[in-house]
Amino acid sequence: MISSFFGKTKPINYIVLALSLFLFYFTSVFFQLGEQRINEVILLEILLFACLLLSVFIINQIVRSEKATERNSYTMLFFVLLILTFSDELILQNVIFANFFLLLAFWRILSIKSIRNVKHKIFDASLLIAIASLFYDWAIAFMLLVFFVIAVYDRKTIKNWIVPFLGLATIFILTFTVLKLKGSLNFFEDHYQFSLGLFTTKSFFQVLNIKTLIYLILTIIVSISVFVRLRNVSGGKLLLLRIVFLIFVLGTGIILFTPADASPVLVTFFPASVFLTNYLEAIKKRKLQEVALIGSMLVALSLFAFHLN
Repeated sequence: MISSFFGKTKPINYIVLALSLFLFYFTSVFFQLGEQRINEVILLEILLFACLLLSVFIINQIVRSEKATERNSYTMLFFVLLILTFSDELILQNVIFANFFLLLAFWRILSIKSIRNVKHKIFDASLLIAIASLFYDWAIAFMLLVFFVIAVYDRKTIKNWIVPFLGLATIFILTFTVLKLKGSLNFFEDHYQFSLGLFTTKSFFQVLNIKTLIYLILTIIVSISVFVRLRNVSGGKLLLLRIVFLIFVLGTGIILFTPADASPVLVTFFPASVFLTNYLEAIKKRKLQEVALIGSMLVALSLFAFHLN
């Protein structure tokens, strides 16, 4: 029943996921208020919720337009379930904003495969990654993804290699101008700290907690399984999924550079959701799909309830 419901992309799917995200997000906010009053944070929380909700819909548009999965709502569902699973990470407000702009950048990057308006897409992606880095410094690492995609699709055009720097320069010059007017030029020095968590801490678990470690290992196993199944599939989708996996690898690298209490695990939810969807689609027996989905929901709800206590 659940697999049948989310196996389609009808308006009711969007409504159910939006209402679920609304319910769980503001429940989490209520329990994390502490001594703050709701009226002191409500506007910011509504903005953060809007970013998460738009992220869900952007992900759906990415996988539909780029054909990363079949036409269903599983990717959106897994993204929402991962948010529930890591609801304790929702206090990292800058990561939510950064992830929103990164998703837009990933959309432009993945659309380069059409080989149309390549320079515009490279510029847009670079600009969006630069904006994301204003919220979270290590987001700038995703510029490596831009150069990788250029090398894959259109390496012979020299201008393509220059455009990313123009995108970065545009945002940083505009930011510098605004900060100059405000007299806050120390923002760059204070913000772009680039912590090296794994190399500066004494314990591995100071940068990676058990839950995140299990999540990353399971996602890698699922990804390998998907690649093995698709190894004989012709180029297009396999190459696309390799780029998506690189997003996951870069996100994992950023997590390892960050203390566990400030881990930007949210940036890996998009690629993880894509691979989980592809894995689920490979299960042909409907009952097994039901078991997998129900199990995923129970785990997410259990961990969400645990974080509330």
